[in-house]
Amino acid sequence: MSAAPVRAIDRRFTSTTFDFPNYTIAQIHGVVRGITVRNPNAGKAIIGAFASLTGGESSTYIEMAEKARERAFMRMLEHGAAVGGNAVLGVQFTGQEITEGMTEVMAYGTAVTLVPKQPTYTQAPAFSPQQPYQAVPPGSSPYQAPMTAPPMTPHGAPQAYAVPPPAKN
Repeated sequence: MSAAPVRAIDRRFTSTTFDFPNYTIAQIHGVVRGITVRNPNAGKAIIGAFASLTGGESSTYIEMAEKARERAFMRMLEHGAAVGGNAVLGVQFTGQEITEGMTEVMAYGTAVTLVPKQPTYTQAPAFSPQQPYQAVPPGSSPYQAPMTAPPMTPHGAPQAYAVPPPAKN
């Protein structure tokens, strides 16, 4: 018997800001967080301490900190999905020492449901299913007449233009 896979929000739908380009917030689900607590083992602590004594950067501690941030981030995404969100906005990280050698890392943000913004058209498309495309007769151009604003539908959307059929000779 295997455990059910944990659902998480796609990391591409996270931001440190409170807006997301081309999307609208449809629902706010609240604050979500992911927490991890790390305690280096004796070997890593000795290696990290030696590197800091020599004035260098401690790659051991950096690697451990990155893993802790990643784990906290993933737990936050799992929490966001659990409350019904598909994105987390306003993402931040905090860290603090709990006891000597034991550090808590937390990622938090606001879980939201994003929906794509509806495109706004400034000009009607050249054809629509209701008005099939008509070929422009040779020697003429649909751009000869000045462009006017398209007629509007009852819902405020522009109606499609159709090129007039060729004249019969």
